[in-house]
Amino acid sequence: MNENTIPTRNEIEEKDTWDLSGLYTNVDAFKSDLARLDSLVLEASRFKGQFTKSKEAFLEALEWVSTTGQLSERLGNYAFLNYVTEINNPEYQSLIGLYQMKATSLAAASSFIEPEIMACEEVPSWIKEPEFADFRVYVEKMLRFKPHILSDAEEALLASESELQETPSKAFEALTNVDMDFGEVDCKALTQTTYSVFLQNPDDSVREKAYKQFYSVYRNHAETLASLYSGSVKQDVFNARVRGYASSLDMALFRDRMPESVYMNLIEAVHRSLPVLHRYYSLKRKMCALDTLNHWDVYLPMVKEVKTRHSYSEACGIVCEALAPLGTEYVETLRAGLLTDRWVDIYENKGKRSGAFSSGGYEGNPYILLNYNENLLGDVFTVAHEGGHSMHTLYSKRNNPFTSYSYTIFEAEVASTFNETLLSEYLLKHSESKEMSLYLVSKQLDDIVATLFRQTMFAEFELLCHKAEEEGSVLTLDLIRRIYRGLLTTYFGPEMHFEDESDLECLRIPHFYNAFYVYKYATGISAAINLSEGVLEGSAAEREEARGRYLDFLKSGGKRYPLESLRLAGVDMESAEPILFAVRKFSGLLDEIERMV
Repeated sequence: MNENTIPTRNEIEEKDTWDLSGLYTNVDAFKSDLARLDSLVLEASRFKGQFTKSKEAFLEALEWVSTTGQLSERLGNYAFLNYVTEINNPEYQSLIGLYQMKATSLAAASSFIEPEIMACEEVPSWIKEPEFADFRVYVEKMLRFKPHILSDAEEALLASESELQETPSKAFEALTNVDMDFGEVDCKALTQTTYSVFLQNPDDSVREKAYKQFYSVYRNHAETLASLYSGSVKQDVFNARVRGYASSLDMALFRDRMPESVYMNLIEAVHRSLPVLHRYYSLKRKMCALDTLNHWDVYLPMVKEVKTRHSYSEACGIVCEALAPLGTEYVETLRAGLLTDRWVDIYENKGKRSGAFSSGGYEGNPYILLNYNENLLGDVFTVAHEGGHSMHTLYSKRNNPFTSYSYTIFEAEVASTFNETLLSEYLLKHSESKEMSLYLVSKQLDDIVATLFRQTMFAEFELLCHKAEEEGSVLTLDLIRRIYRGLLTTYFGPEMHFEDESDLECLRIPHFYNAFYVYKYATGISAAINLSEGVLEGSAAEREEARGRYLDFLKSGGKRYPLESLRLAGVDMESAEPILFAVRKFSGLLDEIERMV
C-alpha cells in the first residue's frame, strides 16, 4: 500500500476488514429482517393492556420486548458498521436511513410499555418468580424511575417537546463546526481538529498565532455561545424540577444510582492534590525550556514522541504480551479477535470514519474500528484501549441475558484505561533506551492530567453553573467566564500565564451539552490505575485474586449498578482513596521523570 495515498474501500484486503457475517451474511438478509421488524412494530399494539392482565401475559410481553430489542440492535449494528466504513456509499446511507425510520416507528409503537409496567402493582412481586430471572434486573431498574414519572398527559407533552430540547446542542455543533471560519496558520487550515495539532508545534510563534486566531473567532460569537449554554443548563434544571429530582445533578446521577458524594469526593480529592498538578506544570515549563508557560503551551509535549514502527500484527503481539496478567483465556480470545477472527477494520480508506471505537452488541463480534498507522506508537495504545472495550462486551454478553448485558459508561471507561495502563507498564519495563522511557513516563503524566485533573475541572464548572441557575442567578456571558476563569487559576496554578481570552475555552467544550458526563472519565482512570496495580503487584496469590475479581467485574455487565460492580473488582469509588491513589501514582511518575532528566 502506498503510504502517501488513501486507498478506496475495494483496495483494502478482506483480511484487514471486519467480518459482519455474525450479524448478516449479506444486505438481502438484512432487508429480510428489516421487514420482520416491521411486522413486530405492527404487533406491538397486541400487548397494550397486557402488562396488568396476569403474570403469564406479563411474561409473554417481556419476551416480546427482548426479542424485538435484540433484533433492532442487530439491524442497527449492521447498518451502522457498514456506513462508517464508507460514509459516502449511497447504499449504506440508505441502509442506515431505513433502519432509523423503522427504529423510530418501533419506539413510538411501544411507548406504552414502561408506563404500564410502572402502573401495575403486582409487578414487584411477579418479578421475584423464577421464570422472570432474565428480566428481573431490567424491570427493577425501570421501577426505580416510578417516583419521577408524570401523568400520561404530562409525559406526552414532554415527549412532544423532546426534539426542541436538543436545539442548544445542535445549534452549538452547527455554529462551531460549520459556520465558524478560523482561517489559516502557515498556509494550513485552522479547524477544530487541527487546533490541537498547532498547539503541539515546537515553534512558539505558531502556537501563539493559532491560539489567538482561534479564540478571536470565539470572541466574535461569545454572546451567542453563552446563550446556547445557558439554554442547555435551563433545560436541565427545568427537567429536574418537573420530575421531582432534588437537583439537576441528582437527576443525572439517578440512572446509575450514583450518590452525589461520589461527585463531590472527586472534586474535593483533586483540590487537595492541586499542588502536585502545579508541580507538573512547573516541570513542563522547565523541560520545554520556556521562560513563561502560556496557555497556548498546555499541549506542548515534554518529550517528543519516539520514532517507532510497528506493523499491525506486531502491535497486537505487544498488546497481548502486556495483558498477560489477565490470564491465558483473556489474552488468547483477544489475540484471535484482533488477528484471525476479524473483529477489526484496521486501515484507513476513502470515506471511512476517522478515529477509533469499539461497537459491541449481543449478537456478532465486538467490532473495532481503527485507522491504524504503524508509525505512531499512540496507535498501539489505541489497540489496547479498544480491545479493553471489546473484551468487556464479550464477557458481559456471555454472562447475562440481553435485557441486562449492557454496562454503563461509568464502567466502560475502566476497562479501556485498564488495558492502556498495563501496556504502559509493560513498555516501560522492556524499554531499551532512556529516550523511550522518558516518552512513556511523560505520556502517562499527560494522560492523567487530561483525564483526571482536566475532566474534574470541567465537572466542577458544570456543577457551579447549574447551581447558579438553580439558585436564581442569570447565566450571562460575564458570569460564565468568571466561573471558568476562577477554575483556570485554581487548577493551573501560579506557573501558567493566561490571556484575556483564555476563559473563552469554556464555550468550546461539546461535552457541556451532555451535563454531568465528564466526571466519569476522571473516576474511570482512577479506578483503572487502582485495579491494574492489583494484578501487577504483590504475591502470586494476591495477583491471582485481583485478576479473578477484575474478570468478575467484566462479566457483571448491566446486572449490577456501577459502584457495586466496581466493589466486586476491588475498588470503592464512594471513597476518595482511589482518587488519591491515582494522584500518588502521578506524583511517583513526576519523581521518576525528574530522576531521568
